[in-house]
Amino acid sequence: MTKEEKIAYFDSIAKKRDVWKKKNSYYYSELERFLRFVIPPEASVLEIGCGTGDFIGHIKPRRGVGMDFSKGMIEIAKEKYPEYTFLVDDIEDLHLSEKFDYVIMSDLVGHLTDVWQAFRCLQRVTKEETRVVITQFNYLWEPLFRLGEKMKLKMPQHYQNWLSSEDIENLLNLNGYEVVQKGMRLFFPKKIPLFSDLLNRFVAKLPIVKNLCMVEYIVAKEKPKGEIKEYSCSVIIPCKDEVGNIEGCVERTEDMGSHTELIFIDGNSTDGTVEKIEEMIKKHKGKKDIKLIHQGKGKGKGDAMKKGFAEAKGDILIILDADLTVPPEDLPKFYLAIAEGRGEFINGTRLVYPMEKQAMRTLNLIANKIFGIIFTWLLEQRIKDTLCGTKALFRRDYERIAQNRSFFGDFDPFGDFDILFGSSKLNLKIVEIPIRYRERTYGDIKIQRFKHGLLLLKMTFVAFRRLKLN
Repeated sequence: MTKEEKIAYFDSIAKKRDVWKKKNSYYYSELERFLRFVIPPEASVLEIGCGTGDFIGHIKPRRGVGMDFSKGMIEIAKEKYPEYTFLVDDIEDLHLSEKFDYVIMSDLVGHLTDVWQAFRCLQRVTKEETRVVITQFNYLWEPLFRLGEKMKLKMPQHYQNWLSSEDIENLLNLNGYEVVQKGMRLFFPKKIPLFSDLLNRFVAKLPIVKNLCMVEYIVAKEKPKGEIKEYSCSVIIPCKDEVGNIEGCVERTEDMGSHTELIFIDGNSTDGTVEKIEEMIKKHKGKKDIKLIHQGKGKGKGDAMKKGFAEAKGDILIILDADLTVPPEDLPKFYLAIAEGRGEFINGTRLVYPMEKQAMRTLNLIANKIFGIIFTWLLEQRIKDTLCGTKALFRRDYERIAQNRSFFGDFDPFGDFDILFGSSKLNLKIVEIPIRYRERTYGDIKIQRFKHGLLLLKMTFVAFRRLKLN
């Protein structure tokens, strides 16, 4: 759903919101009880995605502000709780700049289009002492929620992110926040006298059982801020027969840091790709630094990346696939993750947000998830998506990886594992950035599932032998 469609949807259900909440009053009363326990009454509180304002109204803070991108919700909240302030605002494009003691984001993350951007904007309303309280649904409950919607027991939702607490913790870290506490609550969300309290006060606290609870919560705070250095940046774009995507690569890639260069490595294209790149070089002369390297025939993406890295002059190297399935608009997230010291090897992951239906074939999706589990074990750092083409690292670290390439062998046709294995061997801190994977709109898919799948298995064995057995 687009942002406009989401706003229209929540405006349309604003008058029915409280009716749905009454059907699930026990769930909301338990959330209120938790928030009252965490938040002292003398605090100033902002609730983002406040809906009709009940949490602010029931917590009764010294200074209470609620914000929501739905004008319909805010109008109802103002009428119900005139003693508090309610604003129409969007956390992904925030205008509010007042600092608060506590910020509540309850059942909000699942509705966001860009969680990274939301946490980035959060910095406008937090200070060193602020605590950010996030609650969300446990993804294990998704089938029950869908059943509840069909049975008219729960408000229907047309869009939902299902992020794990580890995904949220990673996104907080990328934007300068650290988790101080996290846990699970509410094993049984309906009111049955004595029975519900027994389950939720005692049984839900037991090991293993607690992981089945309905609600995950996180309390986070700002990390100490250090000095941020500005770096130059090289964007490496391997391409073959991508004429329809070249202009998008150029026009949609923002300038990052002190200087940004775009380096296209053409793999003997026959559809006019080279001519299109040359056209872009002339069109943007003096405005964008664009280079073209001719790779030669039959060399593969791995060789293209090496040629691009060898030509690059930037401090930070970023890889962008020319098929535009990863939006170029996301590249500044990769740059900032390194520039702000969040990680040393930044890996894109397509397996956090929902993706467009034709963006990845089912078999590929299953294989990617399996390889993610295997490589998390092999590298002993969390990796959800081993094959996302968008990655970033310092040029100095890449040069160290290249010097030690013989340790694993030079047989990776993709280039992804060459860098991934090398980063692990150098003990670089690996951090993943969730991106929204798009359906290809021009050109053909270059991956050969079974042939390349066998190569992946071979590389998995190499990583096991070189890393685990040593």
